[in-house]
Amino acid sequence: MNAAPLHMAGQRLMLDPAGLLAWPSEQLLVVADLHLEKGSSFAAAGRFLPPYDTRETLERLALALRRWKPARLVLLGDSFHDRHGCARLQAADCAALQRMLAGLEVVWVLGNHDPEPPVGLPGIAVAEWRRGPLMFRHIAEHGANFEVSGHYHPKAAMPTRAGTVTRPCFLTDARRLLLPAFGAYTGGLEVRDPAIAALFPRGGRAFLLGQDRLFSFPTGPLRGTRPPGTENAPSLPDGAPVLTQIGGD
Repeated sequence: MNAAPLHMAGQRLMLDPAGLLAWPSEQLLVVADLHLEKGSSFAAAGRFLPPYDTRETLERLALALRRWKPARLVLLGDSFHDRHGCARLQAADCAALQRMLAGLEVVWVLGNHDPEPPVGLPGIAVAEWRRGPLMFRHIAEHGANFEVSGHYHPKAAMPTRAGTVTRPCFLTDARRLLLPAFGAYTGGLEVRDPAIAALFPRGGRAFLLGQDRLFSFPTGPLRGTRPPGTENAPSLPDGAPVLTQIGGD
């Protein structure tokens, strides 16, 4: 994985193509919207999905923890798909999560799907959490500065010579950073949707998740546009979009 550097509030952050944020100087890893046990939640409502989302999400999280070796882990809300999701964890998945979190300073930021702390798992549960100049919360607040959040599951669509590519993405400007959803069964909201556009009226920069690197492009102004919103994508003279491949330090 080739992470991309991002500077905010004088801090050097790293955007991981797996869809999470590292803050190396603080030994901190941040991940949003795991939505663990979404499959079992849907099954209880009669909407059957393969019950493997939690296992896949935890395996990806374990890889990230081994790669970054953080001392602190911040989960930016909606870690479970509903308030009873923690209780539905299979024994093997619960044990794996316990092993992953052992020895870490764990911060559970509460989300709209999981407004109560998980029972039996290490860490503290908070509505929002500040570290240095950065504020971590589940849902972005209008007018906030130096804020890291999740909730919206941002994705972006870009036309390429091979056709339109739509991928989860980070979205950032000088004041805030939205993280993509990390969970295996999570969908996405296009960055030009009014709910996201209102947070970035002057536009920002999207970092699309690739297999092992990120692809970056400026969004241009977002307010007042509607999905899919690729009409004003930056382009080369021959019409191919400006996609900047980002990798390394």
